[in-house]
Amino acid sequence: MSPSMPRRCGAEGVALYVDADACPVRGEAERVATRHGLKMFVVSNGGLRPSRHPLVETVIVAEGADVADDWIAARCGPGDVVVTADIPLAGRCIEAGARVLRPNGEAFTPSNIGTQLAVRELLADMRAASPLGTGGGGRPFTRADRSRFLDALERELRAAARDRTEDETGNGARE
Repeated sequence: MSPSMPRRCGAEGVALYVDADACPVRGEAERVATRHGLKMFVVSNGGLRPSRHPLVETVIVAEGADVADDWIAARCGPGDVVVTADIPLAGRCIEAGARVLRPNGEAFTPSNIGTQLAVRELLADMRAASPLGTGGGGRPFTRADRSRFLDALERELRAAARDRTEDETGNGARE
């Protein structure tokens, strides 16, 4: 492993990566990761208060489009969990073998990422075709979204630990 690559820790060797710019569940993710003894990487372009917990590493990347995404995608892999609302990043992480959650607890999976990417492109084309914009900005983040995220993160971390074990032993295939 190169010096710039993170070292794994935690009993299962699972790492949690959070695409932290505008992520409403950083605190919840940190509580779950530290409870499980997992290394957590909070990645952003800056402006975040670093955690004091030794298992939580705040990674500040250079300004620029997709720099944080590139950092996460280059490091995540089988047995890791990534939290992001960024659909292209989710696709890259799934391709690398990681499990990926939106902040509202919805999972990006190998079976749904293609549709998610296609819908994103369609909506981008529609926005570009409407010079006055489509308005809105999505619905507000709710307490129920936060609760769904916590439940989903627990499930994904357990599944990621199984993925890591299967990957190391060469047994089983990912769901």
